[in-house]
Amino acid sequence: MSHRTVFFVSDQTGVTAETMGHSLLTQFGGLAFRQVTLPFISTIDKADEAVKRINATGVAEGVRPVIFSTLVQEPLREVLKRADALFLDFFDAFLTPLEAELKTRSSRTEGRAHGIADLGAYTLRINATNFAMANDDGSMNQDYDRADVILVGVSRSGKTPTCLYMALQYGIFAANYPLADEEFENSRLPSKLRQYQHKLYGLTIAPERLQQIRQERRPDSKYASAAQVAFEVRSAEALYSHYGIPYINTTECSIEEIASRIIERAQLERRLRP
Repeated sequence: MSHRTVFFVSDQTGVTAETMGHSLLTQFGGLAFRQVTLPFISTIDKADEAVKRINATGVAEGVRPVIFSTLVQEPLREVLKRADALFLDFFDAFLTPLEAELKTRSSRTEGRAHGIADLGAYTLRINATNFAMANDDGSMNQDYDRADVILVGVSRSGKTPTCLYMALQYGIFAANYPLADEEFENSRLPSKLRQYQHKLYGLTIAPERLQQIRQERRPDSKYASAAQVAFEVRSAEALYSHYGIPYINTTECSIEEIASRIIERAQLERRLRP
């Protein structure tokens, strides 16, 4: 399959351009994209170099590249517009009509989206992330009194990445605890979790998908066997039902979707905005 090169161009890290660009590209599932991020394009010289690279790519591949830009400064955008490419400017597309509607000129300040302009918010993001790592997989550093939510589920069902995502993106203090054979054999929640039952949210996953994930981690082991996987998933879901723990099936969900659904359904406070 032939591919089309897509450039994410930004005066900062490129996270905003990547996030918005990826959302649009997913609508074209039949096409293959080679994605290149060009961050910190903050001077005319750097913008000129970016244009040269983009044009060279177009010549080499015989098709125009696509540019997703979050450049704030007009002079830099004018340079990128000269590239032989489809230029899609997120800031111009949204800031101009917002300025007209609000009857106010925007600051056009570089780095507002992901800088440390709000030190309190940045500190909260770091503290929430540290909490998630310290309370990962039922570690000994449990501080469940501070937790906004405690994710429970079998190994490799998505607990850790979901906790980290909620911490980084929303400042949510999320812990997680892995359910294992001991809980399944006696059909009871661990004693350390019972007083926090109101904070629990379960993850489940299709046995076939879980087996595939575990097989990649520990090939041909009991841990990855079809029988063990089916037993654990069935037992975990039985625990959720017995204790009235809400849960989500993560089989076909991205981490972003898992986190958003848990936040909405558990009515968690989004202390930060991405």
